[in-house]
Amino acid sequence: MVALERISLNVGGLHFDGLSAGPKSGELILLLHGFPQFADSWTPVLNTMGSLGFHAVAVDQRGYSPGARPENVDEYKRSKLVGDVTDFADLLEAKQFHLVGHDWGGAVAWAFAAAHPERLKTLTVLSTPHLDALSSALKTDAEQRSKSAYFQLFRAPGGFAENFLLADDAIKLRDAYMGKLPEDALHANIERLKQEGALTATLNWYRAMDLESPIGEIRVPTLYLWGENDQALGKFAALATAECCKGPYRFEIMKGQSHWLLEESPEQIIKLVCEHIGFARSQPSHSV
Repeated sequence: MVALERISLNVGGLHFDGLSAGPKSGELILLLHGFPQFADSWTPVLNTMGSLGFHAVAVDQRGYSPGARPENVDEYKRSKLVGDVTDFADLLEAKQFHLVGHDWGGAVAWAFAAAHPERLKTLTVLSTPHLDALSSALKTDAEQRSKSAYFQLFRAPGGFAENFLLADDAIKLRDAYMGKLPEDALHANIERLKQEGALTATLNWYRAMDLESPIGEIRVPTLYLWGENDQALGKFAALATAECCKGPYRFEIMKGQSHWLLEESPEQIIKLVCEHIGFARSQPSHSV
């Protein structure tokens, strides 16, 4: 196991906290967390990939880092989140890199891969389907509409969602983790989200969400992992994601698992990511 280093990435006047493992000369693996988590959710992946010689970096994304918490909802639009990834990679001096995302981090990863395929060696997404497949599911699939009903709550203005989630010692926010996190990790997350402005900033991702604008096809080598018991993201969009991926594509259904794949099967996820990167390296070079 390699030591984790706390880092700060300063881009566009914002200051992002993060964690880094492995040699800075190694291939960059950039890890994007989801809601309501932070960069440390990737700790097992950081440790392993760093020990394998990769430069593994996870960042507390926009709204999660105290120094990167703009107030305007428009600052959380897709273009801003994708731009952050570009800035991170540039600052880390990676012309090409491996991108891994979970939940909202997965949504950003899909959008980045569609917009900037030339920057990626591989793409891996946990839980979140391709955004165009999700948009279609929200229109046509009753199961997905039911699973996504909480969107309306999270997008409510005036602090309603914040008060609901933080009431009674944040019981509703705690429930979101479904008992999958160790108590110390759960406590750390809740305390960070209780900071002034923190929960509002993270919910602004939902308030700025635009699923009507398609992101387009993915042409980079892609691995998509989906838990068959995911409470938020259904089978319709998970299966339809294949239609959006025109490059090498691997889809793995994680049997008996929920949305919290990192907590339930870190070793299996690491194994699959390593296989994916190895497969991509074995392929003839191609343009995207």
